[in-house]
Amino acid sequence: MSQTVDRALSILPLLAQGPADLGQVAERLGVHKSTALRLLRTLHAHGLVHRQQDQRYRLGARLFALAQEAVESLDVREIAHPHLVRLGERTGHTVHLAVREEGEVLYIDKVESRYPVRMYSRIGKPVAITVAAVAKLLLADLPEPERRSFAERLDYPAYTPRSTPDAAAFLKELATVRAQGWATDLGGHEESINCVAAPIRGADGRVVAAMSVSAPNVVIGTEELLALLPLVRRTAEAVSREYSGAPPAA
Repeated sequence: MSQTVDRALSILPLLAQGPADLGQVAERLGVHKSTALRLLRTLHAHGLVHRQQDQRYRLGARLFALAQEAVESLDVREIAHPHLVRLGERTGHTVHLAVREEGEVLYIDKVESRYPVRMYSRIGKPVAITVAAVAKLLLADLPEPERRSFAERLDYPAYTPRSTPDAAAFLKELATVRAQGWATDLGGHEESINCVAAPIRGADGRVVAAMSVSAPNVVIGTEELLALLPLVRRTAEAVSREYSGAPPAA
């Protein structure tokens, strides 16, 4: 680790003990005040520290937000994983779990298909946001102004003839997904791959993650895959209940 990064990170546990002024930070790090100020300004620019009116520094709200996002992502993955495994065993197809982080949707868990034809997706890899079923569910849950603003900032690659062509079409599909509570990608990213997905919701009803079943059309036809949607939705609902602490379904 570089000395600069090491020093910057050393400031965070110091401020976790309470607000500190520039001199205290410099003394704790064993550096000149100008060096401490440069590090604090960098952390401040990223929202990780905040300068109070009394010129002392404390931990910034962005740090707490990042910690909360990390905890939620880890929790939902831990809770969902056994359900994903059982869904994979029942269907035989690839099962994914995804969350939204900043401007991306990322896979955070995956259960491989039992068939020899495998998908190239990897945990930690962003999805094709304009076509992926999991992305549609996560974005459809955004408030309408935020959803519109987000959609209008995106590029719309023509992965296949079935790819979403533009923001207007994307917003229309997101409205449909929001109303029906599930999503599909039928050859939008790869012509040979189809996918059905359902949302995982927190205690407040907001979508915290999305799970999907994907398969090549050489293994299972579109209609057969769509027939799995009730099972996918029941699985997502079970994860939602466990994640939000709701009582089991009767």
